[in-house]
Order: sequence, then C-alpha cells, then structure tokens
Amino acid sequence: MKPFKTHHAAGLAGACLTFALMLLASCISSREKSHEPRLPKEPTPHEIIALLQDSLQGITRLYDGEIGIAVITDANDIITANNENKYPMMSVIKLHQAISLCHDFDIKGKSLYAVVTIPRESLNPDTWSPMLKDYPTGDIKITYRDLLRYALAQSDNNASNYLFENVQPVSEVRDSIARIIFHKYFKLSVTEAEMWKDHRLCYENTTSPIGAAFLINRVLTDTLNRIMSQRSRDFIKQTLLECKTGADRIAAPFAEEKDIKVAHKTGSGFRRPDGILTAHNDVAFIELPGNRYYVLAVFVKDFKGTEEEASDAIAKISTDVYSAIKCIYPNHKRGSKHYHTIISVKKMKDSE
Repeated sequence: MKPFKTHHAAGLAGACLTFALMLLASCISSREKSHEPRLPKEPTPHEIIALLQDSLQGITRLYDGEIGIAVITDANDIITANNENKYPMMSVIKLHQAISLCHDFDIKGKSLYAVVTIPRESLNPDTWSPMLKDYPTGDIKITYRDLLRYALAQSDNNASNYLFENVQPVSEVRDSIARIIFHKYFKLSVTEAEMWKDHRLCYENTTSPIGAAFLINRVLTDTLNRIMSQRSRDFIKQTLLECKTGADRIAAPFAEEKDIKVAHKTGSGFRRPDGILTAHNDVAFIELPGNRYYVLAVFVKDFKGTEEEASDAIAKISTDVYSAIKCIYPNHKRGSKHYHTIISVKKMKDSE
C-alpha cells in the first residue's frame, strides 16, 4: 500500500530539496579544498536552515499520517515540524525509564551490578523479549545493568516491565523526568505490559518531538553530572550506541559512515483494528568527526502504510538533516567559520 496522497509535484519537490542540500554540501566542500573565493550566491547558514525547514515540512506532507520532527544542533539551535505533545512514545519510554533509574541508583548509592532473580512464570512469553530467548529455561538471574541493556539496546518488554513493577513505578519515572524536561513536553502513564493488554493505552504515553530531543540531548551532554554520574551517563550512551532496532530509520544514511556514531532509541507501535499503524519512532544523538554532534527526533503517528514505508520517511528526514549539517559545518569542526552563525528557526530557551 502506497502512503502517498499528495500530488506528484510534492514528491518531486522533496527529492529536489534533498538533492539541493547534497549539492550545496559538495560545492562548499570543493571550494574550501580548492581555496576558491566564496561566490556571492553561496547560501548562508540561515538560507540552508530555511531550505531544510521547507524540506522537512514537505516530507511530512507526503505521507498519510502525522509526522513530528525536532532537530537540536550543538550550538543549541532548533528546527521543529508538527511539534505537539501527541505522539505515542511506545518503547521510547524505555529511554525515560533508564535515565530515571540510573539517576535513582546514583542518589541511593545502589549498584547496577547487583543481581536479581526473576521467576520465569512472572514473565510474558508472548511479548517481544530477546532476554527470554537468551535464558530459555528456569528463573533468570541477571544484573540491573543487563536488564537495562536488554530494555535499551534490544527494546525488551519483559526487562522493562520487571523494572517498572519491582524497582521504580511509572509515576516515579514520570516525576524524575519532569525534573529534566518540562512536564508539558511529555505524558507517561502506563507500562509496556499495560499497553500489551490494551493497545489503545499507547496513546496515554505521549511526547512532543522536542521533548524527546531535549531529554537525550541534556542527558548525554551533562558533563557537570547534574543529572547522573559520568559512569551512568557513559553506560546509557554506550548502550544506545549498541541499539539493535531501527537500523533503517535515523541511522540509515550512516550505514557506510564508519566515523559517525548514532546513539538512539526506537519505538514501534501496534496496528489498530482499522489497519492504522499507531506509531513508528526514533530519537538519536548523532556524533560527527571533529567533536561535533546534533540531535534528531522523529515521531510518526497513525500511519496508513507499512512499517517499511514509515522507516523510509524517517530515513529521508535523517538524510536531509545530515545534508544540511554538512552544508553548515562542512569540516565538522567546532572552530569552523560557520559555527555560531546559524540563524535559528527557533532558539532553545531554558525558560520554555
């Protein structure tokens, strides 16, 4: 089933914008290498940002579903599209859970290496759970650290549900995250187990794209350790780098880019009785050479298409964003003459 509803011209425009961004990056890079003078018509960072904004809005209109986007550069500049707090998070809640639990363990002096025993009969054999395949018989003896690794890197529902039910309930996670980002950016009410029993409850856990982007950005750039210890932060980042789900989403443009690292968490929704895909998400912290980075969050809601088509939409968005970043920071270096010259579509303010 094709997700496209708009005119062919819209699709062509989106493709042309993507090509234009790639061409701009190539032109800027070649001029710098050849030491040619800057031409009067060379686009400014503001023009590139505006072009990117148009391209992202164009992509969201190509598909029969709602797509929300947020980009944060390492200069604290923001671009958003359809940025309402209405997108079902699905397994992106496991990022919130891991951040909250690591913070809690740091405060209480508890070790992630402590071992717990999980009765096998308490686990759901029918939900998504790579952990059950790795522990095929008997009760499971496992560290909190490995439970979090299953939840984050492999999106294991049983691991997440155990932590919600026995370590830190949803309400505590919600209150903990609300001390990092404003509560208006997200809503967290139910566990994976509750959503599995009643798929309609997935709409009770929502986020705005910028809320998810703020969260991963603030945690992974918290060098003053105000949110959690460096050990916990490094653990979360490394686990997100090992994420095994959603390689065809935000990470897709970087499949051959060995010097670019993508730390990300995905979320995948259920099918409603009418065939609508409730959600298809990805939020990522992307590290570039030269100590540069940016954050991208994409949330797809109520999508009339296949999972592959939803992933393709996310990959297209990721490609356009990366092309724009290459235009603005052609050498991926903080000392670049382009740094601090971006004119934002929307400037990040802590008071928001």
